[in-house]
Amino acid sequence: MLGMRASRDLGGGVSRRLMPRLKASASAMALVIGTVGVATLSAVAVPGTASAAVPAPPSGFSLTWSDDFNGASGTGVNTGSWKYDTGPGSSFGTGEIETMTNSTANVFQDGAGHLVLKALHSGTDPRAGWTSGRIETQAATFGAAPGGVVRMQSSIQQPNVTTANGAGYWPAFWMLGSTLRTGTPWPTSGEVDILEDINGRSSVFGTLHCGTNPGGPCNESTGIGSGERACSGCQTGYHTYAVEIDRSVSPEQIRWYLDGNNYFTLLSNRVDATTWANAVDHPFFIIYDLAMGGGFPDAFGGGPNAATISGGQMNIDYVAVYNKGPGGGGATNIAQGKPTTASSTENGSFLAANATDGNAGTRWSSAFSDPQWIRVDLGRSYNISHVTLNWEAAYGRAYQVQTSADGTTWSNIYSTTTGDGGTDDLAVTGTGRYIRVNGTQRATPYGYSLWELSVNGT
Repeated sequence: MLGMRASRDLGGGVSRRLMPRLKASASAMALVIGTVGVATLSAVAVPGTASAAVPAPPSGFSLTWSDDFNGASGTGVNTGSWKYDTGPGSSFGTGEIETMTNSTANVFQDGAGHLVLKALHSGTDPRAGWTSGRIETQAATFGAAPGGVVRMQSSIQQPNVTTANGAGYWPAFWMLGSTLRTGTPWPTSGEVDILEDINGRSSVFGTLHCGTNPGGPCNESTGIGSGERACSGCQTGYHTYAVEIDRSVSPEQIRWYLDGNNYFTLLSNRVDATTWANAVDHPFFIIYDLAMGGGFPDAFGGGPNAATISGGQMNIDYVAVYNKGPGGGGATNIAQGKPTTASSTENGSFLAANATDGNAGTRWSSAFSDPQWIRVDLGRSYNISHVTLNWEAAYGRAYQVQTSADGTTWSNIYSTTTGDGGTDDLAVTGTGRYIRVNGTQRATPYGYSLWELSVNGT
């Protein structure tokens, strides 16, 4: 594991990268609120702000995925869409002191359309005894197609603390490159921090992490970022935080937004082309967490301390991903909901249609033999420009992506014999009403298994 910094950051934020960690059972953690050394936040409910609907897509965009957290009061997250990152903060490489759990004391839906991440303290030592929550999307498929734009957006209330009682609080909304899950090291794989604040400062930092660590073209582990920007009222109400990755312009751009206002833009020519492509030109997965302590809060005055209050909450109203395709049209997944068939299924739980239902928590799985295929009838002919395959652990070593006008005669638009699983984000050129993934060599003793098969075209 690479160590992360614990130094003052004037240009960016502190890396929040996903790192291997010890798993901790939430049931083993007694959450006793301390009354000595660390005060307890008396208001434990989410403020009475009504839940907002997921906004309609901005002009030219289409909604790709969203969650508005409408689960029952006191329930955890939907594990079809999200997974918990649990374990001691010391395993994340950022100097954090909390333990992340999957307990509904720390991560829960409030029954009014909000997700809550809550930091709790027990004992008398302000630098120990903290628990909190961290989650990430199951899917790692959120990105901009070549020539397109992606927008990740969330409505969030930062913990309602101040500099007087919020030392150590470190809320974050961010994302990591999908290639991290398939072996590309951090920060080469890329990290985009959409929202970070520390110590109840009512501010926001936006940052890109890339290149090599330490140093490198992106000044790691500081990264390249906006620096601290004022975020008035962000502790007491919901505000909208967003990032756009724009691959439709030259040079490519990342733009950061607060309540719709673009407060920082980073151009790709700030670094060399390879560094940028490795960090940005691929899908991402999304993360929320509420850390306590660590290098970033310590660099701005330190914490937690005896005045730090227990029970601060990061409240999330919704999260949405919007895409705009090449040429300005919405990057709609034209395969979603279309008739989908396969050469076989493992059993009745893993049907072909699961790969095109838009739900990253359901999947198609084939019989345990070669060859196998999955086919989508798009309904009419399309010029196909992009295909994304989100593989489960059972993936294809050798496969072809094929198109057909009639569902009988097939033409290859992509072929590989060195598939490595994870997410295959493929820029392609082809035309057809039908599209097929034709697997000819499995990478495991099991079948072929796809969480999602996404197709973009006009």
